[in-house]
Amino acid sequence: MKDQKTENFEEAGLRRRAFLRRAALGAAGLGAVGWVHGGEEAALPAWDERAPETYWSAVRARYPLLPDLVYFNAGGLGPAPVPVLAKVAELTRHLQERSEHGHERLAGARATVARFLGVAAAEIALVRNATEGNAIVAAGLPLAAGDEVIFESHAHPGGAFPWRQQQRRRGITVQTFEPDPRDAAGNVARIAALCTRRTRVVQVSHITAPTGIVMPVAAIARWCRERGIWFHVDGAQSAGMLPVSLPELACDSYAASGHKWLGGPLETGILFVRKERIDEVEPALVGAHSGEMDAATGEFRLAEGALRFEYGTRNAAAVLGVAEAVRFQETIGRERIATRVLGLAARVRAGLERLPGVEVLSPAAPGLAAAMVTFRAAAVPHDVLFQRLFKERRMRCRPVTEENLAALRVSTHIFNSPAECDALVEAIGEMLKRPK
Repeated sequence: MKDQKTENFEEAGLRRRAFLRRAALGAAGLGAVGWVHGGEEAALPAWDERAPETYWSAVRARYPLLPDLVYFNAGGLGPAPVPVLAKVAELTRHLQERSEHGHERLAGARATVARFLGVAAAEIALVRNATEGNAIVAAGLPLAAGDEVIFESHAHPGGAFPWRQQQRRRGITVQTFEPDPRDAAGNVARIAALCTRRTRVVQVSHITAPTGIVMPVAAIARWCRERGIWFHVDGAQSAGMLPVSLPELACDSYAASGHKWLGGPLETGILFVRKERIDEVEPALVGAHSGEMDAATGEFRLAEGALRFEYGTRNAAAVLGVAEAVRFQETIGRERIATRVLGLAARVRAGLERLPGVEVLSPAAPGLAAAMVTFRAAAVPHDVLFQRLFKERRMRCRPVTEENLAALRVSTHIFNSPAECDALVEAIGEMLKRPK
């Protein structure tokens, strides 16, 4: 007789094989199994204030998540909606049938992403993830031994490690501050307290990954610009959750991932560098598309604009998938998305705060709160609760081990519902009553 673990493993294998069969069918096959791209059949219904859940149910139907999976981890890995999957499949097949790389299509994707963020296409590089964007800036700025970089202690490894590597390689000094979850101005003050005459760079996460604190980016940008300090933003958690206008943020550079809140394919990302400062970032890695040789002089010249930060053969289908993800969000409306996801997070937070023995670590104040709620419970260790939620209820959250927080993070996105949020709180409450 098979044990439960073996049965679960085989069930997961069947689900994976079914998914691969659908993917192998290409665009036509996607339509055959309900993954339709384009056309009237894929159109979302008109927004109706009287029946919002009807609209959001239609949005949820655009995601290929398994029906029994209650997914609360868009902050780690966001599923791509069907229009994105279909676009990637369609273009992959088109390019493979002709054995073409499709690089000539990438300019259109840059333009779409640039419009979404409110900047010029020449300021956008299509990179592989936020980590690569962060690393390009860290490795490319002209820093010397003793120069100082400030970032928050809650920075994701993809935001912290590029600077730690420059600490090893060039002898820069890294200063970190604990982000203030209660007072936006407090975060500016904590940066100011660390600043010296050797401070060259300040980096913050637009939204901190462990506990979802929205940082006062525009205020920090003003503070940095007054002092001639480079200001970089790790936007992995903000692009696709909140309406991001880079001119309003006024940072010098910004990096984001396509595979989280945007719902783009894996290994896709965005790097913005303000046009006035692009020449200050020396590309550490270059290749085809990064520049060109002058046949007459033999001189190598970097490409104009942020294109210099791209190099080598790319998966054009995946990159164009990010542009399709942007269009999907624009169809819904960025303000509508933000209102929805923040509202769901507030619902989860309120429910958790009513449970005895639960400590919510994420801020609740408007302007500080994101669509992520991190909490811990005295009665049940966070890793045990994480496993039980998935095993017993098929609810997926994310363990938070950074800074020894020992907590769970709930990310609410447009494919989630109020009913799922209520069910999560109810499940946690029941599990806390039977801790073993």
